[in-house]
Amino acid sequence: MNIKISVRHALRDFRRQYREPFIRVLIRLFSFLPFPVLLRIGGAFGWMLWRYRGEMRRVTEQNLALCFPGMSDNERTQLAKQSLIETGKNITEIAALWCKPKKTITALVRHVDGEEHIQKAVNEGRGIIFLSPHLGAWEMAGLYLSSQYPMTSMYRPPEMNRLEDIVRNGRSRFGASLVPTDITGVRALLAALKRGEMIGVLPDQDPGKQGGEFAPFFNISANTMTLTSKLAQKTNADVIACFARRKKDNSGYVMFLAPANKKINDKNNAISLRAMNEEVEKLILKCPEQYQWSYKRFKSRPDGENDLYK
Repeated sequence: MNIKISVRHALRDFRRQYREPFIRVLIRLFSFLPFPVLLRIGGAFGWMLWRYRGEMRRVTEQNLALCFPGMSDNERTQLAKQSLIETGKNITEIAALWCKPKKTITALVRHVDGEEHIQKAVNEGRGIIFLSPHLGAWEMAGLYLSSQYPMTSMYRPPEMNRLEDIVRNGRSRFGASLVPTDITGVRALLAALKRGEMIGVLPDQDPGKQGGEFAPFFNISANTMTLTSKLAQKTNADVIACFARRKKDNSGYVMFLAPANKKINDKNNAISLRAMNEEVEKLILKCPEQYQWSYKRFKSRPDGENDLYK
């Protein structure tokens, strides 16, 4: 028994020591592959996530049951499968987005739907808050926008410390200014908006107890970040909902941009947060298979409510 335990501990330590270098090498190797090949590999990986029946599939199916109670079991099953396939693509496409030349990456955006809304705000000297949820290729959305306009976004270092340089460099390499997720970062976002610049926000993350309030998301109470509402209230910036939709033929992306509900700027947090979540819902419904349903969006619960993922 002691030998078995020792072997298990040795394997665990080996994985911890070499996991991050292995991922770094994999990203570099993948970056040499043609983009459609990368997405096909990602799709195969996502299919394996589906077949494995692990935690990601379980959470995906639970989220879909919560958010689409009127959908048939077969429809939810097919959506869950496709969502995990798209999640696999999201993982492998990072190698291209973070490593290939700028000209190659920006050329992957085949069409931009709604860029006139950005130009209108720029011409009128107003800042813009981009709401970009975990939908489609959110890394692509950030890279494309920062390649075209002055952009500031919050950045939290990854849990794998030895990957921090490749993640930071990948996200900032087209000009984005990355600021910490603390009060200095909030001040930087506010200053950028007051200068008439743009900031990017992922509005569908659980911000923790101190950073959010509960608001409906697909009719389920979800801990929703208040930062976006506060920034919109203080600056009266334009809020634009956006995402990069992955093309079905794996040839690139279509950027979608649309003005968000003005109620997000409302001084009443309940009204603002509800409006923001409704905007995220509208984006998701455009291509629900490309949303990251494997994220535990409802892990925080109001007092007295049970864990929805047990």
